[in-house]
Amino acid sequence: MKYIFVTGGVVSSLGKGITAASLGRLLVNRGYRVNVQKLDPYLNVDPGTMNPGEHGEVFVTEDGLETDLDLGHYERFIGRNFNKNCNYTSGKIYSNLIEKERRGEFLGATIQIVPHVTNEIKNAIKSLDDGNTDIGIIEVGGTVGDIESMPFLEAIRQLTNQLPAYSCCHIHVSLLPYLESAGEVKTKPTQHSVKELTGLGLFPNIIVCRSNNNVVLSKDLKAKLAMFCNLKDEDCIIHNKNCKSLYEVPLMLHEQNFDDKVLEFLNLKSKKIDLKQWQKMVDNMNNLKHTVKVAIVGKYVKVPDAYISITESLKHAGLANNTAVEVSIISAEDIEKEGANKLLSGFGGVVVPGGFGTRGIEGKILVAKYCRENNVPYLGLCLGMQIAVIEFARDVCNLKGATSTEFEPDTKVPVIDEMAEQKKLTTKGGTMRLGAYECTLVPNTLAHNLYGQDVIYERHRHRYEFNNKYKDILQKNGLVFSGKNSERDLVEIIENPKCKFFIASQFHPEFKSRPYAPHPLFVGLIKAVLN
Repeated sequence: MKYIFVTGGVVSSLGKGITAASLGRLLVNRGYRVNVQKLDPYLNVDPGTMNPGEHGEVFVTEDGLETDLDLGHYERFIGRNFNKNCNYTSGKIYSNLIEKERRGEFLGATIQIVPHVTNEIKNAIKSLDDGNTDIGIIEVGGTVGDIESMPFLEAIRQLTNQLPAYSCCHIHVSLLPYLESAGEVKTKPTQHSVKELTGLGLFPNIIVCRSNNNVVLSKDLKAKLAMFCNLKDEDCIIHNKNCKSLYEVPLMLHEQNFDDKVLEFLNLKSKKIDLKQWQKMVDNMNNLKHTVKVAIVGKYVKVPDAYISITESLKHAGLANNTAVEVSIISAEDIEKEGANKLLSGFGGVVVPGGFGTRGIEGKILVAKYCRENNVPYLGLCLGMQIAVIEFARDVCNLKGATSTEFEPDTKVPVIDEMAEQKKLTTKGGTMRLGAYECTLVPNTLAHNLYGQDVIYERHRHRYEFNNKYKDILQKNGLVFSGKNSERDLVEIIENPKCKFFIASQFHPEFKSRPYAPHPLFVGLIKAVLN
């Protein structure tokens, strides 16, 4: 297996993940089998306990790993489902190492950053070589110069020297700022970043310069950067400008022969590439016939990345319906203060996403009530299903005080509860149902019609379930339970046939949506909004 290492310089949030994902797409289209890995320097064992309002979305893999949101970009671009070997944090590395030390595996040796931590990191990187991979792309989180990322960079330096020639390609993503007052593009930040990197023993083969659209990266500037950064030639400088859509980035990078250059450094054949379908997809995105407005009503509203998979899924579904989807993220707490009628009146459809804790819950319940009573297309995801059940129990079934034991542990009407079976599902993040589970669909329901199949597998990330004790009364009042996990007899999907589109799932369908394979639930939502 060949290795591509992607590092970042000058500032964070430059788009290393999109750059890496775009490269992965190009290599896949050339016929190579690509695997990816994100190395995150923070000390959390995984992002599962981190606040999405600070860190962004927690993505979940098929095998139940809670990962960084970049794994979502990788799956959407590359089209491969990734697993537990695809995200390592400093916390996970140290945790594994300390467990080994406590078991006596080091025979009393003094455990040090070098060689023990770096060896653990190298083993993690090598775990990508699963026998079904030609090229592994490893992205290092953070910025070169951060003290947290030093062990990762040292491990990569060692691995580069230990592997045979042409086994590695090093890509450095750096900021190329434009100073309006001087009217100049400044290369000095990139030069300093590369100097920092080379001081650590890592020498980039290719530099990807991120900039706004007003920056022109001339041939002279490329030559200057190549010379000062010790690159082979000016063609090793790639310009990554802001694009209208994330999915345009692979095409832009390919126009600059980015993938050819990478394959050259890996001594791999530059196989013929076919990007016609991808180009057609991007062209369609830029020429959509209709426009609709959809609201995501959540609690993590300060960071748009907290709902990145949902917003992307809505765009994918829009593409399938020849429709541009304008997405607005609205605070559930604002709904509590100002009302759903006022804040949602301009939207054709609503998504209520997952979340934890009591903040904003009553606002989300008001949203479910508003959509049910006004026949506004509603899609509930995870907590969004539980919210819909609570609202229906209270306002239709007259079960006063109906709620979840997550919000009121001593409630007398726990329509949502932590099941006894659920408490046995202990993971490092707590007692949660994580990863892909089977769901059997009921014939002649909206869910069955949307999926067009009897059994599906969807990814979960939650602790509380629908309480089957209340199933009969909710059914008698018109709620349909259209999907369940047969093994544990757990409700997976509910819908209200009295509304033109009112459906909610216990799982997270957004994790499986792709621009070229949009998820059926989102496609159904946008179609309902159009109609």
